[in-house]
Amino acid sequence: MTSTRRRPIPPTLILWCIMTTIPAAALAAEPVRYALRFPAPQTHYVEVEARIPTAGKPEVELMMPVWTPGSYLVREYAKGVEDLAARKPDGSELTAAKSRKNRWKVATGGADEVVVTYRVYGRTMAVQANWIDSAFAMLQGAATFLTPADGVARPHEVVVDPAQGWKQSVTALPPAPGGKPHHYVAADYDTLVDSPIYAGNPALYEFTVDGVPHVLLNEGEGGLWDGPRSARDVEAIVRAEKAFWGSLPYDRYVFFNILGEAGGGLEHKNSTVLMGSRWATRTRASYLAWLNLVAHEFFHTWNVKRLRPAELGPFDYENEVHTPSLWVAEGITSYYDRLIVRRAGLCTVAEYLAGDPPSAGEDRTINDVERLQTTPGRLVQPLEESSYDAWIKFYRRDENTPNTQVSYYVKGAVVAFLLDAEIRRATNDAKSLDDVMRLAYSRYSGDRGFTAEEFEKTAAEVAGTDLAAFFRRALRTTDELDYAAACDWFGLRFAKDKPEKKADADKDKDKDKPAKAWLGLTTKNEDGRLVVGHVKRDTPGFEAGFNVGDEILGVGEDRIPPSQWSRRLEAFRPGDKVSVLIARRDRFQRLDVTFGLEPPRDWTLELLPEPTDAQKARRKAWMGE
Repeated sequence: MTSTRRRPIPPTLILWCIMTTIPAAALAAEPVRYALRFPAPQTHYVEVEARIPTAGKPEVELMMPVWTPGSYLVREYAKGVEDLAARKPDGSELTAAKSRKNRWKVATGGADEVVVTYRVYGRTMAVQANWIDSAFAMLQGAATFLTPADGVARPHEVVVDPAQGWKQSVTALPPAPGGKPHHYVAADYDTLVDSPIYAGNPALYEFTVDGVPHVLLNEGEGGLWDGPRSARDVEAIVRAEKAFWGSLPYDRYVFFNILGEAGGGLEHKNSTVLMGSRWATRTRASYLAWLNLVAHEFFHTWNVKRLRPAELGPFDYENEVHTPSLWVAEGITSYYDRLIVRRAGLCTVAEYLAGDPPSAGEDRTINDVERLQTTPGRLVQPLEESSYDAWIKFYRRDENTPNTQVSYYVKGAVVAFLLDAEIRRATNDAKSLDDVMRLAYSRYSGDRGFTAEEFEKTAAEVAGTDLAAFFRRALRTTDELDYAAACDWFGLRFAKDKPEKKADADKDKDKDKPAKAWLGLTTKNEDGRLVVGHVKRDTPGFEAGFNVGDEILGVGEDRIPPSQWSRRLEAFRPGDKVSVLIARRDRFQRLDVTFGLEPPRDWTLELLPEPTDAQKARRKAWMGE
């Protein structure tokens, strides 16, 4: 049994044989050498020195990415660069000038190497950005490192000079030959971009799976986060996913867990950056959400970082790269994240079926089917279009997003669930989506990746049947999905499918509870103002003409403080007609509205109370029991 313990990790924990991991073509090129310094981290700057080989050219052009793999939005990282200057190794100044929004040209003056210095500001607590303060730094490669724009493959070395009082630097990059502390080397620029770097004083937990070392780095435990528990459970997830895929495709893996009261995760080839709250281990719901995030980002180690849509590589860091297959990359991963947590024994069947804990704007646990079926945009945007338009829509949500868009995470996960059931039914449980992913990985995890057609053919091959109609409906139309066959196979049902007697009993139990008035709005408190956040289509609020941004001031002649909105709604019943006073662009206005009845939670998923023995067996196989 592997022990989990907290202890400092020596900088030379693992020494890779660099000469065997760097391609011959890269070895032929001189490396770029960086030094990272934090002379005043409280100002949120990292100072970067880059020594750039010139190959005898009179001018070199440098590039900084505009996006980072795994997050499909142009983020304009060059906006964080300041005070860029260039000199010869002897200190002689050189001319450096912007040539494009994310490029700089440097005159070499005949030098074999130019030294470029610049500062990068970083104070965005997000997995795609840099964070630097007096306590620690978490650096993302795309937001930090300039590189020659010539496309030549070459090694990139990094030396980290931690700020005063910082004792550790941690990255998935291998240490450079020589064993000097804080000195790392990347085989190429892709590897550098894909290897975040941390510096500070974290809590570090080591564990080994199949002889491969893993590190959980917790920054900001603050006496609240349960570090040993989180390390044990991360190890359980690693073991479950290793069992799924069959092997671990790396020599060492780092989980960067930044407990800075933010959220999100971003996958990398041999590491992942997670962000959450130090309070999350204190409640079951928030901790399960964190475990789901761990399972999701770690699943990307195979699905995306190695098995990827063909359009995503080789990486073009300066332009948008569109693909219809993010439903595979993110949707299938979203299907498996909670399922892996269940298979690892970290949640119950009921917790798995309940879905994800509440997120922003929600007050209840909700499964992916319910989230999809209560999103009007599912009838507007096909799944493949959602994937293709991620660059201009998914990361640029607005008040109308629920009405016009569908998430490739959410619908992708639902389609994966239905596809899994379809394959299991077609093969009488001999095969599953698990087998599709493993076969696709064996075929397409190389340099080229898979096309949408190749993935669909692989799934049909495993199922032993034609799946063209399934994929056409699920991916390329806005037709409603059919859940009946999948529910029958696994012995599941939705609340709307309960027999009449049970439904009547539920009604009798709640008959003394008056129905609540409902407008179909989401609201938020903005600096003491009750403001409309979203208005879904086909709701009383939509029909009455509420707009996002409207400030709700009162109902009838009565003022409504923001803290009293929900309580005041309890005084009204469906069918009541009222006049609501709002402020829109600082002008008063009244809206006449008739309260409606909130739709029932028809898509709550649960086990059949009396499943057949066959359904029980299928469900156990599905959940890895």
